[in-house]
Amino acid sequence: MNSKTPLKASNKPIIWSLFAAGGTVTALLFPVLILLFALAVPFGLLPAELFTYDRIQGMLDNTFIKLIIFALLFLSIWHAAHRMRITAHDFGIRADGFIAFLFYAIAAVATVILLVALL
Repeated sequence: MNSKTPLKASNKPIIWSLFAAGGTVTALLFPVLILLFALAVPFGLLPAELFTYDRIQGMLDNTFIKLIIFALLFLSIWHAAHRMRITAHDFGIRADGFIAFLFYAIAAVATVILLVALL
């Protein structure tokens, strides 16, 4: 590339960083959550009183816990949006501009809904 050639602006680094971070967070934390909520309590590895409604509601009163939940779900939503965009392309849907807009708009709306639900 010639040093005088201007660089083209791109939003790819932003999308790829959300995709990568979301994939990493999802891969590392969701198995632990599944283990805790779907396996450990039903199989008697943890007491059921640990996850009662009142206790979970009490944890959700903590702002730090809300931030962690928001980060986990926010990154997972954006990872899923990008994954669905790529999957649509793999299935032969070549209208990438529309598909990208559609899935990222859905992710943006889901993020707003998540934010409102946690507030």
